[in-house]
Amino acid sequence: MRSYLEHLLLPPGSSWSRLNRRLDDGIPFEWHHHPEFELTLTLNSRGQRFIGDHVDRYDDGDLVLIGPNLPHTWASRDRIREGEPHTALVFWFSRAWIEQLTTETVELRPIRRLIDRAGGGLAFDPSIGLSLAKDFEAIYSRPPAQSLFGLLDILLRISALEAQPLSATAPPQAEASRERIDRVLQHLHQSYQQPLRMEDLAEIAALSVSGLHRLFRKHTQLSVSEYLIGLRIGEACSRLSATNQPIQFIAAEVGYASLANFNRQFRRLRGMSPRAYRASFQR
Repeated sequence: MRSYLEHLLLPPGSSWSRLNRRLDDGIPFEWHHHPEFELTLTLNSRGQRFIGDHVDRYDDGDLVLIGPNLPHTWASRDRIREGEPHTALVFWFSRAWIEQLTTETVELRPIRRLIDRAGGGLAFDPSIGLSLAKDFEAIYSRPPAQSLFGLLDILLRISALEAQPLSATAPPQAEASRERIDRVLQHLHQSYQQPLRMEDLAEIAALSVSGLHRLFRKHTQLSVSEYLIGLRIGEACSRLSATNQPIQFIAAEVGYASLANFNRQFRRLRGMSPRAYRASFQR
């Protein structure tokens, strides 16, 4: 299933957006993307988190920074404290705004380094999320200027911490020096379900096949085939967890003519069969 594009609006007098989301019935599976960075703290909830081609369980205090246009969603299974809602405290900000702010202010350079490595998403230890919960909550009751200071303080604090990289695949970013590889990545993200030939991809990049291989690995640290498999298996994971579609149908929909090949690639990346993966959600 393709992620839908979410359009975010800036509140009056503010350069960035935020949402205090509280849901009694749980967090639904809503596969989406947007051009802004997203910093999300999830409280009183546990379930599955999908970031690009990465799938993992999440629990109370889940803190994640997501890069622009990276498809993502959470899908809750239960909450920790009955009688209290599932809570997602969400901050969004644009690349242009945060880059301008951090490039011209030396004290904020650690934030620039943080966002530079967040294209595929970063997850922080849940203990960090829980320790920052009151700081997140306070931002929603402050005037715009004080809210901005609160956001920058949180970003500075997590910029010094270790974080787990999430998705191996990330959408291309608009940079003139990456024009060739961006065209290839854009085509892969739009057409990964279809049969793809290296010669066609090389033509899109205006390179030889060997030149494409070198350029692709330089920018993604993966081969074209590894990147493509990550996209296909990531899509399969979202369908297995959120739908009742037959496994053979899912395999065909994400680009596998052979069910045996799909099962083999799925097990290699996820450490279990597609059937066992689906069963883990049903349990």
